[in-house]
Amino acid sequence: MTSDAVRIGVAGLGRAFMLMLPTFRADTRVRLVACAAPRAESRDAFEAEFGGTGYSDVEAMAADPEVEAIYVATPHQMHAEHVEAAARHGKHILVDKPLAVTLDDADRMVNAAEDAGVHLIVGPSHSFDAPVLQARAVIDSGALGAVRMVQAFNYTDFLYRPRRPEELRTEEGGGVLFSQGVHQIDIVRLLCGGLGRSVSAMTGAWDPTRPTEGAYSALMDFHGGAFATLTYSGYAHFDSDIWMNNVAELGGDKSPEVYGRARRALEGLDAEAEARLKTTRTYGAGDAPPTARHHEHFGPVIVLCDRGDLRLTPDGVEVFGDFARHFEETPLSTVPRETVIDALVAAVRHNKPPAQTGRWGRASLEVCHAILHSAETGVAAELTRQCGIYKEEMTP
Repeated sequence: MTSDAVRIGVAGLGRAFMLMLPTFRADTRVRLVACAAPRAESRDAFEAEFGGTGYSDVEAMAADPEVEAIYVATPHQMHAEHVEAAARHGKHILVDKPLAVTLDDADRMVNAAEDAGVHLIVGPSHSFDAPVLQARAVIDSGALGAVRMVQAFNYTDFLYRPRRPEELRTEEGGGVLFSQGVHQIDIVRLLCGGLGRSVSAMTGAWDPTRPTEGAYSALMDFHGGAFATLTYSGYAHFDSDIWMNNVAELGGDKSPEVYGRARRALEGLDAEAEARLKTTRTYGAGDAPPTARHHEHFGPVIVLCDRGDLRLTPDGVEVFGDFARHFEETPLSTVPRETVIDALVAAVRHNKPPAQTGRWGRASLEVCHAILHSAETGVAAELTRQCGIYKEEMTP
């Protein structure tokens, strides 16, 4: 552990924290010094592993002078309150995607961080995946010319993983748009430069026992001329990891035997029993994901440019040029999600924010709402809160 490690307080010790846990354990550039969680069992487990102080509420943790940055990993609808508490106490913030559920909350969060002079980073998100950043670097090199079209699609069992009741209510951030669509939107926006112009979309809510959006398909266009198609289904039938060399979203090898496991686990469970099942995936009750042999991914992504195309994979980027094709491997770090810590350290220690700032997170959230609005009204939704990869690039 380096003496200059960024001292982090964690708000929420549920599933989001569990997915970041291998990163926090492995990266010596950060040190966990406090947590805030309602369950005493989780707080006790945190103190036993990391030391520091466990709090029952975020406001008290935000006031702790030992904490210099807060990772907000609480449920979506709580993000605004907890980000504002962190900003009020002058703490830098890493908030799990999505930034918020409503755009009004997103505005409050962005304003709170900017008024306090602290960095607000939205992540982890799959736009931080190393192959995505590598594809962006190829685009920035100019070797393939301008991006013209992106296709992104993903088919998973998301809707049938254990859920609390509010996770099946769209107005509280439930469904696939806010938890999953925002990943895909982030990736596509990063590859296309960020400045979306409009969205036309349709959504699907086909299972009355899971009364929220489980699928969508959208067409999004960008200032500069690029456009993208984004398709997602969380209904647990076809699994697009087949097209990713049988590598699961978190980078682990996927056995065909796991097919149907999510639906089977829910058979016969009422809402209360399902919520209890979800608690087995929280800190102090379960363990973190095992070490993966590949990078994380979010389904197939194809980038079409003037002089070539890119295919993103869990191991790197395949480049298809005019006359030849080659594969550019993305080295796998010993620290999972290392790029998220790169961004946090650069912001906190060197005042260099990543693309995925609060304004970026708000822009991606706007696209989530635009998909819902377009699907409801049948007309394209104009985008007005977009920002580019670079801070000075805002919606014209």
